[in-house]
Order: sequence, then structure tokens, then C-alpha cells
Amino acid sequence: MKTDMILAGVGGQGILSIAAALGSAALTNNLYLKQAETHGMSQRGGDVQSYLRLSDSPIYSDLIGLGTADIILSVEPMEALRYLPYLKPSGYVVTSSAPFINIPNYPDEEALIAQIKALPHHVLIDAETIAKEEVGNARASNFVMLGAASPFIDIPYDYIEHGTEAIFGSKGADVVEMNLKAIRAGREFAMRYASAE
Repeated sequence: MKTDMILAGVGGQGILSIAAALGSAALTNNLYLKQAETHGMSQRGGDVQSYLRLSDSPIYSDLIGLGTADIILSVEPMEALRYLPYLKPSGYVVTSSAPFINIPNYPDEEALIAQIKALPHHVLIDAETIAKEEVGNARASNFVMLGAASPFIDIPYDYIEHGTEAIFGSKGADVVEMNLKAIRAGREFAMRYASAE
């Protein structure tokens, strides 16, 4: 089993929490993990990315080459398109449909969404709305996104839940359950979306 992922978004959207949950999922289940992060101007709304490689055999580099990523998981649609050159032909783009408009020349939203919908393998999800309506907290939208990517990550799903429990356990049962609920809601959406494509 092996998954090479690029996690992308804007500072404050929870990319590093997603990476931490997946890292915990790997390490607590004796998988190999390599990760490289770029924080940019994350506290000022700049781009944030994490290269994350998971495998059941040794990994020798933390970087992902052009055309080799299995998944681009993005919490912002423009950031998803930024990393398309890294995606392999059979790879999936899993992205939020809600733009984070932090620059004056942000691309036309309809054109942006049309580009994503034209990709052969994608999941376009309104994670914030799902987090509000099904979890009761919009701040859980990043874990809705993790759930939406989970069907395409080549590790057992229960590893992801256990990894999430491990990183949030010290914050109490309510926080753990909120994030697990978010993951499950995102996963359910993605499975319906992918089967409808």
C-alpha cells in the first residue's frame, strides 16, 4: 500500500491538522511516513502545502515528483489547480468548492469550478456547509475534507479514525467525536459523488 498526497490550502484552514491526523494514522499502524511542509505567509492568508507520503515499505524521499501524486487534497479550489502538474493521470483531486478570496485578481469562480469539474477524477465538496449542517461546527470543515479524500487513500479507513482520535484525545471526547463525525460525513459525500460520476 502506498499513497502520495499533496495537501494544499491557505493559512488557517487546517491543512497541518489534516497532515497530523494522517501522520498519526501511519505511525500508530507501523506504516512509513515522509512529510515536507511549506508554510509561506500562513498567518497572513498565504498558501500552505504539505507533501505527505505513506507506505507499508520504506520511503527514501519526502518530495513528490511531477505527475506522480495519487491525491491532491485542497481546502481551497484555486490551490487545487496550482498543484495539478503533480497529479498522475489516474489521481484524484479532492477540493472544497468554497473559494478563499485573499487576492485582488482571484480567478473567476465559475471558470475555476468548471476547470475542476472537467478533471477525470475529482470530488468537489462544500465542506463548510456540511460541517455546519451535519457536524454543527464550521471549523470541522478540514476534517470533512479529510473524510472526502479517505476513499482514495491507500490505507485502511479505520487507521484514519484512530489517527484522529490520537491527536485530539487530549482535548476531550467531544472534540474527538466532532472530528470523527466530520470525517464520516465527508467520506459518505465522496463515495456518493464518485459513484455518480
